[in-house]
Amino acid sequence: MAEFDVIVIGGGPAGTNAALAAASAGLKVALIDEHPAPVTLPLAEHTVTSLFSHAVWSVSGEYRIDAVGPDGPLHCMARALIVASGATVRTVPFEGWTLPGVIDLATAAKRLAGQGTLPGRSSLVVGCGPWLAAVAANTIDAGGRVEAIVDLAGAADSVHARPAKDSRPDLRVQQLNWWRTIRRAGTRRYGRWTIVRAEPAGESLCATLARCDGGGRTIDAPRITLIADCIVVGHGFIPATEITALLRARHGYSRAAGGWIAITDEDGRTSRALLYCAGDAAGIVGADAAASHGTLVGLTCALDLTAAGSVPLERRIDAARREHERGAHLARAMANLMTLRSGHVDGIPVDTIVCRCEDVRRGDIDAASAAGAQDMNQLKAWTRCGMGLCQGRLCGDIAGELLMRRVGAGSRETVGWFTARTPFRPVSIDVLTGDFRYEDIVIPNAAPL
Repeated sequence: MAEFDVIVIGGGPAGTNAALAAASAGLKVALIDEHPAPVTLPLAEHTVTSLFSHAVWSVSGEYRIDAVGPDGPLHCMARALIVASGATVRTVPFEGWTLPGVIDLATAAKRLAGQGTLPGRSSLVVGCGPWLAAVAANTIDAGGRVEAIVDLAGAADSVHARPAKDSRPDLRVQQLNWWRTIRRAGTRRYGRWTIVRAEPAGESLCATLARCDGGGRTIDAPRITLIADCIVVGHGFIPATEITALLRARHGYSRAAGGWIAITDEDGRTSRALLYCAGDAAGIVGADAAASHGTLVGLTCALDLTAAGSVPLERRIDAARREHERGAHLARAMANLMTLRSGHVDGIPVDTIVCRCEDVRRGDIDAASAAGAQDMNQLKAWTRCGMGLCQGRLCGDIAGELLMRRVGAGSRETVGWFTARTPFRPVSIDVLTGDFRYEDIVIPNAAPL
């Protein structure tokens, strides 16, 4: 079993920078990610062992990592663990959201950037946050047509975020370029609108749109319909916390940060010794701020593992902390545009699927609560919500919000969350066992009578 000083889980901006920072301090570092390696990757020259295309399915308290990759099972251990597992796109359910042709923003972005394919010949982009414009502009640049952008946020929301945008001229220019592309294509933006229904229309989809207030609650006004091959949806992001939750680090619920997050100090240390959290996994900050946060966390981990009081490392940490704070100011403003809106959740119809893995509908959640379910694990036991392949990553946030309202708790901490369990990802038994013959099985001696 391979042993390292530090294992970093997650190969995005936060994880890559954390691995590079820790390796630059002389540590033996491994970086694990379930996706293929990016085309340009600066890890080799910094002696980081990169293990891409490896899906982590278990993490133990001794920081033993179990994963499955192209060559089968992988097992390794480390003195410290940095979790940079990113985030999951949130989709607030609506009628027809499970239809073929309805995909999330991350899937659309991967198709455009990684595979060079369009989400559809024509797309409708709906949800909230700056990623709507990014995906729409990239779709147009790739030769696709965007029928409209349907945004929960209104003009006033963008005005409130403008001072933070002005602090980062480079990112403001990037957003202006997106919107220039969108306007040139004649794509219309519907501010303070939301999607309430999707249904088949021949080989395409028909989306019904409704006006909404600042809380995401639909208002009594004429509705419109639009036709598109693909509906791209994203209502913000949810931090990926299954690993820090399994390791029993302290967590808290922060609507502004995207949901449940590990409680850390300013340098990424969790309540568990030598367990760190970086990037969006520690609260939604976006790629730019996640990268600087990864550097900060990697250096902090190096300081904790090597010589506490190392002046050079402490100076680098101070500089990384200042750099991260500059990016985090804008990140917090953008995150406010993607917070879960209470009125939006209230509007989910009773017969709409919430947990698509187990076909659990809003009415099932309401009924379980009426019968006495008071927390998320009781809900899970009574309805199977969260027991599917995604282990609650897609449904847990919305199910928790619905249960909180039914219980009348007023706080997500009161109803809790699904208990984290292994495996995190589906893994087949044959991959774990490998090839063997029956004569290879060791039969123990019979116990004495």
